[in-house]
Amino acid sequence: MSTLHVPDVPVLSYSPVVLPVPGRPVDLRLRVSAPAEGTGLPVILLSHGHGGSNNLSSLNGYGPLANAWAAQGFVVIQPTHLSSKTLAGEVGDQPGAPLFWRSRAEDMTHILDRLDVIERTVPQLAGRVDRAKVAVAGHSLGGFTASLLVGAQVTDTDTGEVADLAEPRIKAGVLLAAPGRGGEALNGPRAALVPFTSSVDFGTMTTPALVVAGDKDDSRHFTDVGPTWHADPYTLAPGPKTLLTLFGAEHGLGGIAGYDAAETTDENPEMVAAVGRLTASYLRSSLFPGDDAWQTARDALTTGTNAFGRVDNK
Repeated sequence: MSTLHVPDVPVLSYSPVVLPVPGRPVDLRLRVSAPAEGTGLPVILLSHGHGGSNNLSSLNGYGPLANAWAAQGFVVIQPTHLSSKTLAGEVGDQPGAPLFWRSRAEDMTHILDRLDVIERTVPQLAGRVDRAKVAVAGHSLGGFTASLLVGAQVTDTDTGEVADLAEPRIKAGVLLAAPGRGGEALNGPRAALVPFTSSVDFGTMTTPALVVAGDKDDSRHFTDVGPTWHADPYTLAPGPKTLLTLFGAEHGLGGIAGYDAAETTDENPEMVAAVGRLTASYLRSSLFPGDDAWQTARDALTTGTNAFGRVDNK
């Protein structure tokens, strides 16, 4: 059997689940994916990035990850954040535009507050969710959202106050190609687009997390630090943390945002499959103490001459 094999588990995907949220300019719309069978299913909240496509940065993106995680026994909940291009005609120039960094994190708290509604709404899901086992994952800007939810803090550029958006119901995180430190490191030509990252403090990010970074992910539009910038959420945060450095991966990490996505500069289906297995295994072992899924996947995919990456821990 291939080390990249994902079991042929039927997956149910349902969208949109629509949650009215007072004060939000549009309803919160979700996609929910889950295995067709099984109970006691843990939850992954998946925060999309802010890429160049029209639809991948929404509940319609990240199929390669959402489907792989659902097939491995997770309920995957994908919101369409206000920053999505799919909402441009509905949101307009609202406070927080265009990236809505605070609202993105608050979306996840709203979802956790309404898990009972989601469970009742999605056909065949009622009674199958373990609401005590919740993780968050995010790619790129979504990785920044995930970092806030697992404890990173920033100074709100509008109010001058420190924003603490940590969500205690989230027990583990996966940060995929997330932004690194601010300050002098945030010196690229597009750094002004993300002023809220300039004061990020990873020292308060205490929830266990897996940081995934490509060793070719050189985000020159934001920083001249090089690919190690995306490892900052590991390097600058307290333990327990794990760093997965993917060999040859650029910002798309092989194409996790969508099947055959044209903007993927490093298309590699085997890499995507490895990311899907490694991240799911990390979260399973984090949420179910004693589970050896992470050890098994790590040994299979990050050792030997065909390794997809290397792992560091602290």
